[in-house]
Amino acid sequence: MMTRYFLLRICLVLSLTSAFAGAAVAADPQLKIGSLVPKNSLYHRQLMEVGDAWKKSQSGTARFNVFTDGSQGGEAEMVRRMRIGQLQAALLSVVGLREIEPSIAALQNLPLAFRSWDELDYVREKMRPSMEKKFLDKGYVVLAWGDAGWVRFFSKQAAFSPDDFKKMKFFAWGAEAEQQEIMKSLGYTPVPLEPTDILPSIQTGMINVVPSTPYFALATQIYNTAPNMLEINWAPIVGAFIVTKKTWDSMSPESQAALKMASDKAGVVIRAQARKEVDEAVDAMKKRGLQVNQPNAEQLKEWRALSEALYPRIRGKMVPAETFDEVFAHLKTYRASKNQ
Repeated sequence: MMTRYFLLRICLVLSLTSAFAGAAVAADPQLKIGSLVPKNSLYHRQLMEVGDAWKKSQSGTARFNVFTDGSQGGEAEMVRRMRIGQLQAALLSVVGLREIEPSIAALQNLPLAFRSWDELDYVREKMRPSMEKKFLDKGYVVLAWGDAGWVRFFSKQAAFSPDDFKKMKFFAWGAEAEQQEIMKSLGYTPVPLEPTDILPSIQTGMINVVPSTPYFALATQIYNTAPNMLEINWAPIVGAFIVTKKTWDSMSPESQAALKMASDKAGVVIRAQARKEVDEAVDAMKKRGLQVNQPNAEQLKEWRALSEALYPRIRGKMVPAETFDEVFAHLKTYRASKNQ
């Protein structure tokens, strides 16, 4: 009888402990945000403001962390961490986003398709509702859209034409095997790496060309070792701030509204500032020795011919055929409206 009494007391204590533990977890929500953005950069500051707005909307001792500089791994790794609950949110470029929904690649992996930010904005807004629905169906809520500037080619040696770059070794995202295959088929040499490996790799000669936005090249000091930049807007870096649907559904309506409002604001700031920083970053690097190489008319024709040769290889492989066609249909409509 005494033994039974003690067993009942133990069960009661364990039940109460479990209940209190559950209450503690519920009262102590966490929001862990991953990104490759440099610490103290504009992007980092905006993510901190988003996290702070979310925290203020919570009751209890809510906590948030913003992990910068790829400390949580590359973008594919961050997506994996979100899937297993180690991260709840992330600011990702298309490289990471396409791990969730491949059609997003249409906004970034089409070289020389977009001639201006206005064209990108038009196409993105046209595709935004269906794209966000696709992410939701995969278990993620898109909170904001952003971009980070145009990709330019930073190289150790001066280069102007597509053939000049065939003698060089390119940084390539480790997660983009299809892109590497396409590059090889055209006579280029991709070296798959993570962004955190770029600087030591270019310093040691493992690579000698880095496709990068000017801001990233300035922030990471890539231009010191690769002091030549080709003046061509190869493609925009497009991104989005996403949160897992599981995390989103666990929030109160008030917290959801606060997070969405702060994220929308951050997206506007990031897009505006990132576009402004393209020219500012180039000017800053030029003062420190960057050589800007402007291709002539004939070389520009060669780059256009290369991009057009790439499209049949990209369509249906890197970008789903239906989405590829949708982008160019929107571009055709936009240009017709502008008499371009």
